Amino acid sequence: MSPADAWDATTARAPARPVSWRPWLEHWLTTVSDLSALKASHPMMDAVIEEIDGRMIRVGDRWLADFASCNYLGFDLDREIIDRVPAFLDQWGTHPSWSRLLGSPVLYEEIEERLTALLGSEDSLVLPTITHIHMSVIPLLAASGTIFLDARGHKTLYDGCQIAKARGAAVRRFRFEDPDHLDALLSAERDPTRLVCMDGVNSMTGNAPDLVAFAAVARRHGALLYVDDAHGFGVIGERTPDEPCPYGSRGNSIVRHVDETYDNVVLVGGFSKAYSSLLAFIACPTDVKDLLKVAAPPYLYSGPSPVASLATVLAGFDVNEARGDALRAKVWQLTDRVLASLRSLGIETPNRSGLPIIEIPLRDHRRIDAVGRFLFDNGVYVTLAAYPLVPKDEVGFRVQLTAANTHAEVDSLIAALEELAAVGELRLRDDNLEHAA
Repeated sequence: MSPADAWDATTARAPARPVSWRPWLEHWLTTVSDLSALKASHPMMDAVIEEIDGRMIRVGDRWLADFASCNYLGFDLDREIIDRVPAFLDQWGTHPSWSRLLGSPVLYEEIEERLTALLGSEDSLVLPTITHIHMSVIPLLAASGTIFLDARGHKTLYDGCQIAKARGAAVRRFRFEDPDHLDALLSAERDPTRLVCMDGVNSMTGNAPDLVAFAAVARRHGALLYVDDAHGFGVIGERTPDEPCPYGSRGNSIVRHVDETYDNVVLVGGFSKAYSSLLAFIACPTDVKDLLKVAAPPYLYSGPSPVASLATVLAGFDVNEARGDALRAKVWQLTDRVLASLRSLGIETPNRSGLPIIEIPLRDHRRIDAVGRFLFDNGVYVTLAAYPLVPKDEVGFRVQLTAANTHAEVDSLIAALEELAAVGELRLRDDNLEHAA
């Protein structure tokens, strides 16, 4: 018997490996197969950005106008902020090694003092990320009671609620943008410990909820309202007679924007978007802050944010007070141009707020690859919203405007939208469908 024959005989007798030797992996690969295929083939998925020039980015040898950034105020590129960082590094090094419980650099206390004054809250606590906050704070506030979760709340909100559920809390879902449904669920609930978790400015629709209505429902039923305003903080703020745009002034978040109070309201937000810094916060009563300092794992155990991020937050406060309203006015102007173009083309978008998150659904969800490639080839970089990240009837792409974008970049975006509309790739508004019929 030759060596080859011996090998064949041996392998013939060897038991075959089960087809599903890792069934959990097979399950997830099947669930995300559409997204995996898109990621493997599409230049706007898992892209390596090799260079930037303002809001122009280079992927490979192609330069594109970036409309996927969440750096709404352009602080990531602001020379005044960048120039402030070296002095902090000289004083503090690149990164403190303590958890905040063990040793909290005074920079944290300075940030919390200024943040609390900006928000008008009783107190505030900063931690590295919003995800850290949701995972640790929601289970503490919910205890073994009942959580009422916005049906379209952000995935990190959902994950925080699932951790709370594993620790004994019940979770109920209320319909998106429906305070009456929340009212009905709370009316039927016998558990006295009630926590309502929802988004502020929605990360997909770009719309803010009727926070006044939701807060009234929560207070009426003795529930604590927990609001994640990741995309609102820094963009929308208190209303004033001389405000330069409909976003309001100071960027101090949705609670102040709708002239609400913090009575039975906990606000969560982050600096990673409008302030371009790795840091997040919870605005809460002082007794809740004191509890979190001894019970929240990110405060007890996590490594802190880098010194450069703490520095850019403090510098960002100064720029926000001096120039923030002018930057927000520019974001509004750019956003209004894109929304006006969509209206003139009769194209559907869920955005009714005028805020700088514009979701544009496709007429046919199967065309996501082709539409994305068209945008890429025409120098426009967006966030692709593919299934299963969104339901199939919402597949499309998301455009985000920032103060660092230029009118010329918006021109290129509008030109691409006009071409996509002309060939029928984008979904028409309902009134346009009726007119066409």
